Amino acid sequence: MGALWLPLSLSAQEQETDSTEKQTTFLNEVIVTGNLKTDPVLTETANDLAQKIVQPKNVADLFKDVNGFSLIKRGNYAIDPSFRGSQYEQLNLQFNGGTKAMHACPNRMDPVTTHIIPEEIADIEVIKGPYSVRYGATFGGIVNLVTQMPDLNEKGLSGFVHGGYESNGNTVVTSAGLTQVWDRWDVMATGGYRDFGNYEDGDGTEIPSAFRSTDYGVRLGFRPTEDQRLQAHWRQSFGRDVLHAGLPMDTEYDDSSILSLDYSHKALNGFFTKLAAKAYYSYVDHLMSNVNRPNFMMVHAVSPVEATTVGGKLELTSKKLGKTWFYLGADYFGIAREGNRTRTIKRNMMGMPLAQPMVKVDKIWQDAYVNDLGIFWEAKHPLTDKTLLTVGARYDRVVSEAQDPAEDFLTMYPDLDKRTENNISATASIKYRMTEDFLLEMAYGRGVRSANMTERFINHFSVGPDGFEYVGNPNLDAEVNNQFEIGFKGKAHGETSSFDYGLSAYYSIYDNHIVPIIDPNVPRKYMPTTPPTVAKVYQNVDDAYKTGFEAYGSLNFAEHFELGTQLSYVYAKNKDLNEPLPLIPPFTARFTAGFDNSKFWGKIDWTLKSSQENISESFAEQVTPGYGLVDLRAGIRAFKNLDIGVAAMNVFDKTYHDHLNFSFANQPGFGRVPINDPGRNLSAFVQYKF
Repeated sequence: MGALWLPLSLSAQEQETDSTEKQTTFLNEVIVTGNLKTDPVLTETANDLAQKIVQPKNVADLFKDVNGFSLIKRGNYAIDPSFRGSQYEQLNLQFNGGTKAMHACPNRMDPVTTHIIPEEIADIEVIKGPYSVRYGATFGGIVNLVTQMPDLNEKGLSGFVHGGYESNGNTVVTSAGLTQVWDRWDVMATGGYRDFGNYEDGDGTEIPSAFRSTDYGVRLGFRPTEDQRLQAHWRQSFGRDVLHAGLPMDTEYDDSSILSLDYSHKALNGFFTKLAAKAYYSYVDHLMSNVNRPNFMMVHAVSPVEATTVGGKLELTSKKLGKTWFYLGADYFGIAREGNRTRTIKRNMMGMPLAQPMVKVDKIWQDAYVNDLGIFWEAKHPLTDKTLLTVGARYDRVVSEAQDPAEDFLTMYPDLDKRTENNISATASIKYRMTEDFLLEMAYGRGVRSANMTERFINHFSVGPDGFEYVGNPNLDAEVNNQFEIGFKGKAHGETSSFDYGLSAYYSIYDNHIVPIIDPNVPRKYMPTTPPTVAKVYQNVDDAYKTGFEAYGSLNFAEHFELGTQLSYVYAKNKDLNEPLPLIPPFTARFTAGFDNSKFWGKIDWTLKSSQENISESFAEQVTPGYGLVDLRAGIRAFKNLDIGVAAMNVFDKTYHDHLNFSFANQPGFGRVPINDPGRNLSAFVQYKF
């Protein structure tokens, strides 16, 4: 999957037209439009996702083949994307131009990727660094998940029905959608059901990872005039009986509700010519327990937790400053969490039943909140017909507080109180269209990220990929990423062929980088004699850096054939401790060969990952061996509206695991070793559109 090829041959006059802008205004959710004068620098777009992953577990599976991305797996359900070694809140992950839904579980059993139907995702848009200030506080990059939108030019009723099956886990996937478009109104409804069983790795070992989920969404749009659009989007997701191989508990239920409202007006009178506004609300109700775990005979643990996210954005656009595009706006993002873990201890440490079970209550989130109010401006000015300059800055006021702190947390941090931080981010970049078929891009971004709620307030919970308890630090300084990047995209033409190619290389200087480090002075709180007997505490690293690159090439020939490759590499170092930073993926190479005409399509993917030996001793990281995988996909368009696809994933039944996979936790028959990924998996799907 290569980067989006921007239409470099557009003339300045063509770029000034409103055709693309009109579409963007009505969608009010895309970042990359194919317009060189308005698109951010150093972007990548993945689309046509149905042919990439035949049966995605959740949205994070769609990142599998996107260059520069790796997956953080705790099983089949709670999968998070990592980009260039940045993960969790280091990535500004949103959907439809700003909507967010934050997890309630401290172990991230319910990341945002579990709350959207994968079949709904039309595009994944990526800004590769802190190179835009318009989409919220950004540290390692911006990821925008764009869901399917009604085609407002196609009046009447349309829809789709999708069904699929996987052999490894006896998985069944179904989804359907209906869309009705009138002159002024449009409505779109989608729904899906997924039932995944436990899968087997390449050695035939069954991995506990089953889950069921049901999702639906309704989108209602109204255009009072040709220049305005109002849209409401409501969705709910219901996860049931989710097994997490790499976490100490399982999910009994995970229910989420998300409401977003969007308004756009692209024909304002005065200095500002366009207005875009968004407001959203999400609520996650999550229950986890250890009922199906081996330690249930000793203790019954249950944790009902809740997360509420609210946010919004107001942006004004002007084209009145000559040829300069000017953006001014404000955004808000607030997250509040509450919930405790109740432990009913039934046996003593010797395994003998207690005459009277003891009940302990552990404060998970300490009734905490983190609120971020930001203001920003950004300007895009053509220095010449071939050169575009972008500059921008933003200010974020971040307020955080634990309103019900635990006693031992207060002992560790006696000055704990409400805290206010003031962060300044900035960016400057240049696009230079050397020829119609070659684009050079250079950028600098200063991305500032205050610590998330886990890094601030978690209190002796096992939230990492290993067996350590993690302890938050409410006094963490905001981490700063000063990132420099240069890249190019090009296209070469032949009589019957074309070759797309590109490369981007970056160097990041980290200040106050936030890393959990083993602290021998902080003993384990729960089961104190069980190794490891000390905890990890989140700390700031004063001096660190990261560097790497992504490259791609794609040869199209004989009308229907394609050969492609993608390469990515990351290296990051903690100079304070003179060791690599943890959780950095290894060098990855992908090679593809494909065929696609109006009737048939097929693709062979060969993925190679090197071993990861650059590991962090302070994180107790382990070496991960390299591996190679071969995947086959094929499909037929049986007739105009019917698509049938089949796939054989991990054809040679390789036993492997990625460097970012969690280790088994509290699982019978498994030690503290990394979770293996699925072995050979045969799947098929059928989709009918009307």
